[in-house]
Amino acid sequence: MKIALMDSGIGLLAATAAVRGLRPDADLVLSLDPDGMPWGPRTPQDLTERAVAVAEAAAAHRPDALIVGCNTASVHALPALRALLEPAVPVIGTVPAIKPAAAGGGPVAIWATPATTGSPYQRGLIEDFAGGVAVVEVPCWGLAEAVEHADEAAIDTAVAAAAALTPAEVTTIVLGCTHYELVADRIRAAVRGPGRPAPVLHGSAGAVAAQALRRIGARPEPGATPLGAVTVILSGRPGGLPAPALAYAEGRLLQAVAPAR
Repeated sequence: MKIALMDSGIGLLAATAAVRGLRPDADLVLSLDPDGMPWGPRTPQDLTERAVAVAEAAAAHRPDALIVGCNTASVHALPALRALLEPAVPVIGTVPAIKPAAAGGGPVAIWATPATTGSPYQRGLIEDFAGGVAVVEVPCWGLAEAVEHADEAAIDTAVAAAAALTPAEVTTIVLGCTHYELVADRIRAAVRGPGRPAPVLHGSAGAVAAQALRRIGARPEPGATPLGAVTVILSGRPGGLPAPALAYAEGRLLQAVAPAR
């Protein structure tokens, strides 16, 4: 089994770790775009062109499925990627976990990039999946960039700023950018008020990994022998994990990089 994941940067690590947890025997192909990152400020057409190139680099390794480990790319490029690769290679997008978060009754906060916050896309998800639940959208200025570069001081500053915009009564937080899942513990600590339980955090990595297995007719086997190799592609070139990835447990899990079989 071979699963490919793509993103502009290390936001794909959360989904990669989730796949590793479900199927440690799967070979992994990680296709990143350091030459073109960040994707967020790009126009939809430009972002789609970059995403297609990154997906083609991953597809050259003949994966069984491709996970788009980026919320922004899933919004803008998913139709083009599916037209390019399916049905031969199932393409799984990443959508903020608003539906399961709202099922708890709320109030819910959605932490997302400033570009996504207030967007028709996110407002549509709220309307479709969070009817009757109080939802506040929280823009996280600079958080994805700080996580991407493992800048500890910048992460603390961005998390604190977003926490200050999060109402005290919020019981559930949706992590609407894959980068945020890499600092979930720090987010939880920042928003936990005195004498109050920590809010429940909802990321997308686990659901995306499980969906990838379903799409290829595979079952989770977390006890499988961990023999899966890892291949890293950087803007179409063979490479290794970016150094900041090793600042996170999800990156260190993949530290031994070897060619995929």
